[in-house]
Amino acid sequence: MDATLLLIDDNEDILEFLSDVLGENYRLHLATDGESALKILDDHMISLIISDVMMPGIDGFELCRIVKAKVEYCHIPIILLTAKNTYKAKISGLENGADAYIQKPFSPEFLQLQVSNLLKNRLKIKDHFANSPFEDVRVMAQSKTDELFLKKLDDYVRKNIKDISLDIDKLAKHMNMSRPTFYRKIKSLSSLSPKELIDITRIKKATELISQNEYSMFEITKLTGFSSQTVFGKNFQRHFKMSPMEYQATLLKRSEMQ
Repeated sequence: MDATLLLIDDNEDILEFLSDVLGENYRLHLATDGESALKILDDHMISLIISDVMMPGIDGFELCRIVKAKVEYCHIPIILLTAKNTYKAKISGLENGADAYIQKPFSPEFLQLQVSNLLKNRLKIKDHFANSPFEDVRVMAQSKTDELFLKKLDDYVRKNIKDISLDIDKLAKHMNMSRPTFYRKIKSLSSLSPKELIDITRIKKATELISQNEYSMFEITKLTGFSSQTVFGKNFQRHFKMSPMEYQATLLKRSEMQ
């Protein structure tokens, strides 16, 4: 139940069917047209979208284009459902950014597997970053738009890393987003809160400074923006399962053996 799906179809019977198939394992938001779906995206953290192609107003292809073009939610995977069984229709779906294209009628098991696989793949990337302090933040990008977004964010955090008061409000303002929208974007991309993302960046910088063997732990604490050595030590221990001093000793021992 950690994931929340947005189901979109102008046929209420289909929506009911999709709800029965997916409601036991996921939280659901339902929309009968593209316009109301976009409003839901503005207000809720959505993990995956399933949309019919043929709808009045904003159809599935257009919805796909809109979602993938907006930095606020271009990271959300989209499954398009259609009765059209043509090569051209499938190509059109993929060209508009769909992550999967399923032809009607389909088995509930097949849809469940597609949803599960897309979510698991995204979760693997998030877990890899969260547990790999040396990994570049852009590893979480699902598109060029996300890559540019994460690069701009990471550059800003690193530039202001000594600022103890660096927080979600400053980051959201720099990224030209509202606080709630920015929080949802970061949480969806990384499974981390903005504060946790800042702390990981601080830890990465700290490991670079420790490896240089030119600064005391007190100086590194100041240079990376932690409020105290105690806070620095707790954060470092959480990510490396050792204290900063133990990490430094490990590097020195490794250097002596080379």
